[in-house]
Amino acid sequence: MIRVHIVDDHKMLVEGLCSTINNSGIATVCDVSYTLSNCRNTLGAKKADLLLLDINMPDGSGSDFCIEVKQKYPDIKILALTTHSEYSLARRTLSNGADGYILKNALSEEVVAGIEAVMKGETFLCDEIDIILNKQKQQHVWLTSREQELLRYIVDGYTNQEIADKLFLSVETIKSYRKNLILKLGAKNSMMLVRIAIEKKLI
Repeated sequence: MIRVHIVDDHKMLVEGLCSTINNSGIATVCDVSYTLSNCRNTLGAKKADLLLLDINMPDGSGSDFCIEVKQKYPDIKILALTTHSEYSLARRTLSNGADGYILKNALSEEVVAGIEAVMKGETFLCDEIDIILNKQKQQHVWLTSREQELLRYIVDGYTNQEIADKLFLSVETIKSYRKNLILKLGAKNSMMLVRIAIEKKLI
């Protein structure tokens, strides 16, 4: 059974979450904190598997708290639960270590699905956040002139050594550029990088 620690200062919402989680058949609430300070004091002792975390807490930023939790308890999963749907905040919270991001207007079934997904090692986004993040990713792909030049060589099938020779750079530098391009465009490998470059007409 998944042990969930809820961190939220809205008591009525917490009551509903406790009921949903305890009746899910896959998880149980092991602790509740209404402040980050209280969570900080009890998290280690309660041995939670997952933190269901409001990122707008009265005594600090839940988004920043993710960093602290991951440093001290790297095995604890974090599912952010919030009213905020802004791209920048969602992106920052995930970058800070959250394993999922879900809005408070989500259905109870979606909360349970999120808990289950992140415990399996997946990143869980509610539908609205998934759309927002993907839309921004598609609209804001900006490449430097050097990245565009490198991308053209990759699409044309040149090896790292050949590209290094053409750009008068080391092979290690080219490998680093290639890795950054893969991350920037959300590709899984060089083959997918080429496909994305062609589809998005980046060259």
